[in-house]
Amino acid sequence: MPIPEDIRRRVDSLREEILSHNYKYYVLDEPSISDSDYDQLIRNLSEIEARYPSLITRDSPTQRIGAPPAAGFGEIRHVIPMLSLDNAFAREDVEAFDRRIRDRLGRDEEIEYAAEPKLDGAAISIRYVNGALVSAATRGDGTTGEDVTHNVRTVRSVP
Repeated sequence: MPIPEDIRRRVDSLREEILSHNYKYYVLDEPSISDSDYDQLIRNLSEIEARYPSLITRDSPTQRIGAPPAAGFGEIRHVIPMLSLDNAFAREDVEAFDRRIRDRLGRDEEIEYAAEPKLDGAAISIRYVNGALVSAATRGDGTTGEDVTHNVRTVRSVP
């Protein structure tokens, strides 16, 4: 199916706007829009890409989780990937996530999940060996995150 030129321009515009907001949020630590406005931009792009799958590219913001590790921090590769529900707002969103995971794993049996409401801040994976904190990393891109072990050790409520 041919893709109208105005749709192509809208996709390019959304991607550029999202990438600009990603840079402001992840690199400059100066977000310029609310989380809900950002989520709406992602939803708009996702909806267009769902209608026109040939517009999906590997570097599209809809194909990424988080951001690559920031310069200045070491990197830690997650033992288990830190995946995202992609801003699930309804039961159908969670069910779609479950289907994607089952397809990815090639499993049909029940899968157990741990999920928490989204709070503004960093998602951190903390690894303990024999009860001792050995590493802490941000989600980063879901596979590799920033090494924030030293920072996490300063949080009194973290064992």
